Amino acid sequence: MAEKSKILILGPTGAIGRHIVWASLKAGHPTYVLVSKTTAADIPNKPKIITAANPETKQELLENFKSSGVTLLAGSIGEHESLVKAIKQVDIVICAAGRLLIEEQVKLVEAVKEAGNVKRFFPSEFGLDVDRHDAVDPVKQVFDEKAGIRRVIEAAGIPYTYLCCHAFTGYFLRNLSQPEATEPPRDKVVILGDGNVKGAYVTEADVGTYTIKAADDPRTLNKAVHIRLPANYLTANEVVSLWEKKIGKTLERTYLTEEQVLKDIQESPFPRNYLWALYHSQQIRGDAVYEIDPAKDVEAYDLYPDVKYTTASEFLDQFV
Repeated sequence: MAEKSKILILGPTGAIGRHIVWASLKAGHPTYVLVSKTTAADIPNKPKIITAANPETKQELLENFKSSGVTLLAGSIGEHESLVKAIKQVDIVICAAGRLLIEEQVKLVEAVKEAGNVKRFFPSEFGLDVDRHDAVDPVKQVFDEKAGIRRVIEAAGIPYTYLCCHAFTGYFLRNLSQPEATEPPRDKVVILGDGNVKGAYVTEADVGTYTIKAADDPRTLNKAVHIRLPANYLTANEVVSLWEKKIGKTLERTYLTEEQVLKDIQESPFPRNYLWALYHSQQIRGDAVYEIDPAKDVEAYDLYPDVKYTTASEFLDQFV
């Protein structure tokens, strides 16, 4: 068997990064994460016992990574020498840094270019296709920053893969896209637009799985991987109907026009305005609805039909 590629993950304790780390380990890749020098020195090789009453802290997560075989490398995006040193030890670099560090990835691109050994670079995207969107601010600014990083990568001639996974179930399905709710509503629901625009949903854990599947795949080289899973490619009306069937109750549906939604985005503080802009992008503008271009795109489901992903229905079962 061919030796597994060594994978470095930046942003390993984030909502997506942690799942990429576990998926990399599960797939048998020598797995590395980048952490600060202080953190790397302070993490013992002893796992903590985590329970629902005592959720995992970032340090405990790193301790569990280390005890599971992850190698912690000291460095940061802002420290060029340590970054290049870390990159030279691996084959694939996956950045899952948060939105406030999107533009900082220019420094990461420079380090990957200088190291000269990376077979594949994944920038921090993990949303919709930023070259195909009609979003409004404040989300538009973030998408434009991500698109800008794509152009920097391409100009540098670095081998890449863009991971387009659209809507996380944790943000969209957990509350049926009701910004202030923590669980799906049982009486009333607000739907953006007419509720008939298709959206694409995926769990964060499944994003990790598909990312690692794509990491070594020659079919994904210099292409965007789109995660639009058949059972999870649903309209808002279909999602609500799915929930109604589970709880045996019909919800009162209120439909908001695009004009009403845009007004709410403009007048609401963060994070409500950001969430509404995300919902507006998918549920009104239809930013998950487009045709694949074989020259630059591949569908994850077509490449990996063997992956048993979590369906929207299965995800909602936990709230019944």
